[in-house]
Parts: sequence; structure tokens; C-alpha cells
Amino acid sequence: MDQLRLAVPQEVRSAEEVLSNKDHIINQAQAEARHTKSKAEDEFRQRLEQSELVTLAESRAEETLKDAEERASRVLDQSEAEARTRRTEADAYALRSLRALERELATLSGSVRKGIDVLANQAANGLASSYSQVD
Repeated sequence: MDQLRLAVPQEVRSAEEVLSNKDHIINQAQAEARHTKSKAEDEFRQRLEQSELVTLAESRAEETLKDAEERASRVLDQSEAEARTRRTEADAYALRSLRALERELATLSGSVRKGIDVLANQAANGLASSYSQVD
């Protein structure tokens, strides 16, 4: 039973860790996107001086930004999917653990009920035999 109590929080911590990693991955992807965008803007300014390369620079900057945004979106989608999976797995584990605990409690409750019944019968029989000895 102690293992069940310890295992459930561990699954919850694992789910929280995934959610925490999601934020880190998103922040990292956004930082990379900003860095990539900044690099593309710098490259754009340099190429602006060279008139025949202006179109190429704009195209590359847009492509780089689009790639970074798509990558950030994919990372975010993956993180969210993994978080949902971990949360679902943790919930399923908790449900299984609680059901097992419920069965154990039902068994214990039945044992307690039998013990009470035995003691009550013994007490009743003890009183009955006391009355028969007095007569």
C-alpha cells in the first residue's frame, strides 16, 4: 500500500516534468526563431546594398523565418502530445491503483465485519451461558 502511495505522486511528477520541459522547449524554439530572424534581418541589410541580391535575401529571410516557425510549431505539438500521453498514462495508473486499493479495503472491511460478528456472537453466547448458570 505504501508503494501505491509513493508511485502515484511519481507519475504525477513525471507528467509535471513533461509539462515543464514543454515550456523549456517552446522557449528554446522561440529564442532560436528570434536568433534566426535576427540573423536573417542582418543578412537582408547587407544584401540590400547589393541591388541584384535584394530579392534573394528577402526570399531567404522569409524561408528561414518560416522554417523556424514551422520547427517551433512541430516542437510545441510534440511536447503537447507527449504531455497529454503522460497525463493519460498517469491518470490510468492512478485509476488502477485506486481500484486495487478499493478492492483491498473491501477485503479488509469484510474481515473486520466477520471479526465483529464473531465477537458479538461470543459476547451473546457468554451472556446466555451466564444467565443459564444463575438459574
